[in-house]
Amino acid sequence: MPSRLPSDVRQRLQPIRLLVLDVDGVLTDGSLIYGSEGEIGKSFNVRDGLGIRLLMEAGIAVGIISGRSSEGVAFRLKELGLAEDMVVLGSRNKLEDLARLQKNSDSAEDRETAVIGDDLPDLPMILRAGFSACPGDAAPDVAAVCDLVCGADGGRGAVREVAELILKSQHRWSELVRGWMALDSVAHGDR
Repeated sequence: MPSRLPSDVRQRLQPIRLLVLDVDGVLTDGSLIYGSEGEIGKSFNVRDGLGIRLLMEAGIAVGIISGRSSEGVAFRLKELGLAEDMVVLGSRNKLEDLARLQKNSDSAEDRETAVIGDDLPDLPMILRAGFSACPGDAAPDVAAVCDLVCGADGGRGAVREVAELILKSQHRWSELVRGWMALDSVAHGDR
């Protein structure tokens, strides 16, 4: 099935070596659950998590820059295998933190960096990146400047959508799928 993305957008996905994500509104639906002791939790989509793992398996670095800090988020990111030097929680300057993650990921350049953000604090990163995307429910001012507005909302598969687009544009997706199919053959024997 041919891609519906314009060819110039597909071309900008090909050199991507680093994907940087915001958390609230991108990896989560943006809801904050509070109790008397403060923040209780956030909800993450397992498919977004697998998308992150597939990117890292394919050699594409994944980084996080969030204005909020949360033990639950830190736990989830560690569970996904993100390196500590690729995670910035409590960011006060997302553009400076983006430059640091680019350096930490073997000096990925702007054109080799993709960003997914959903609201105004993410705009500096979005405008700097070689490719930018936002969830379907992103703030209108963000959606207006992104290369891609995802079909999925934040915390509902937007990260997975972008992960697949990057991997497909770099002709890595089929190999990853074949790898999972081979695991099924091993588990069930040759049929």
